[in-house]
Amino acid sequence: MLNQKENKQTQSDQQKYLEFDLGSESYAIPLLTIKEVIPVPETTILPNQPVYFMGIMNLRGQIISIIDLRVKLKIKPRENKKEEAVLIVDIAGVSMGLIVDSINKVLWIKMASVVEVPEIKSQMNAKYIQGVHQSEGKLTILMDIVRILDLEDIKRLSEKAA
Repeated sequence: MLNQKENKQTQSDQQKYLEFDLGSESYAIPLLTIKEVIPVPETTILPNQPVYFMGIMNLRGQIISIIDLRVKLKIKPRENKKEEAVLIVDIAGVSMGLIVDSINKVLWIKMASVVEVPEIKSQMNAKYIQGVHQSEGKLTILMDIVRILDLEDIKRLSEKAA
């Protein structure tokens, strides 16, 4: 049995991530950045926005920008859209919705087991990856959601939503 000090150290060495699919690959972001998961809502489209910006929605009185993460990262979405969901995340005090193909599970990840991605110049999305986690022979890519939703995008989209 672990004593309290060992238990605290074990918990601090691990982080909770939410694993989801984009196309045929599994990705994860820190669970603490996610406020909730909802079905894909009807959105109001705003003109002259980036192609990945799906529009805005009203979530219990709060106007939230919705982004298709697959389009932003140039990942081909699944043809079967039955499991699509929206992750409502809080980045720099701004709530945004991210469309993903499906939600898998919550992972406890030992940060010491995360492997860095080798630098490959041709990988456009490599700058958005914090590392790779392997469990049961399956690779899960840990995303840097703050980089994906760069601060300028967040500010611009939140101003449009307001």
